Amino acid sequence: MRKYFFLIALSVLVLDRLSKWVVARYIALHDSVTVIPGLFHITHVENRGAAFGLFADSAFPWKIATLVGFSLIALVIVTVLLWKNGHAITTTTIGLSLILGGAAGNLWDRVMDGRVVDFLHFYIGSYSWPDFNVADSAIVVGALLLVSEILFTKQRHEMVKSEPQNPL
Repeated sequence: MRKYFFLIALSVLVLDRLSKWVVARYIALHDSVTVIPGLFHITHVENRGAAFGLFADSAFPWKIATLVGFSLIALVIVTVLLWKNGHAITTTTIGLSLILGGAAGNLWDRVMDGRVVDFLHFYIGSYSWPDFNVADSAIVVGALLLVSEILFTKQRHEMVKSEPQNPL
């Protein structure tokens, strides 16, 4: 079973790398291509900070090394969790696989270039979501799957406990 989870992670990594390469190759930095007017652009930006540009303007000399270090720790933890839970296809293992692939994609950018290419830009009027990429999307979807597993497993477990036991 484990090979399927690592295949999911590898697929996310490849899709992330390919999409970032296409954007960097064909869209000039800070240029935009309208996909859905009034809602969605593909905009080539570079993020030297953490998620959504946090700490991007920080002058901390070890910023990139610190971000790489945290990413490596996260990769190790997610890989261990995936290995320990990799005996069946579950919401948890799929979520962990998506997080692993996304974390690897953004780590690759940080190690190779000291920045992450972001390009998905959603907005409505003057309201705008920070630019993100395929890796970020995989991490968020994976995290949502883990949260839903925690919430719904707990609810299901509580429902089973409260049902009357049939002595037959």
